[in-house]
Amino acid sequence: MKNKRFLEQYNALKLGWLHDSIFFVVLIVIIFIVFRFVIGISIVGGASMEPTLYDGNVVVYLRTVQTYEPGDVITMRVPSGEYYVKRVAATAGETVELIDGEVYIDGSLMEDPWGVGETNEESGAVIYPYTVRDDNVFVLGDNREVSMDSRMFGEVNKRQIRGKMILAIGSGGIHGLN
Repeated sequence: MKNKRFLEQYNALKLGWLHDSIFFVVLIVIIFIVFRFVIGISIVGGASMEPTLYDGNVVVYLRTVQTYEPGDVITMRVPSGEYYVKRVAATAGETVELIDGEVYIDGSLMEDPWGVGETNEESGAVIYPYTVRDDNVFVLGDNREVSMDSRMFGEVNKRQIRGKMILAIGSGGIHGLN
């Protein structure tokens, strides 16, 4: 009688362990798939996105976004191989001009509640007025006077974009972007 009860308890324990193991493996696979194909994490380096994002902030981005609008914060890989976090200023077909420290898109002053400092022309890959080509975006850092952005390295092809930011985590807590 005792042996039968012991075997029943042992088998139940074994079955519970098996269920727990399967659950754990499935959970790990789901987490891997989500972080590989749906969302990503990046760390802000430098002051180019202040006052929106600060050095060391962790940003969470969606990899699945395929269209970008002015104002979107993106993470991307630039030709030098580095990863940057910047804000989309203009999209395909739009013309960018920098006049007296201000950004103009298609002849109109860009609505820009995020930008701080003057947006001066920098010697680099862009001659103004500049029209953004198909499948590309023109990006700027929010802290215009210190940012390395499209003024220096040119427009960014959508293939270089890792994703659109959805959350930022820093010393001030967690907040959504855009």
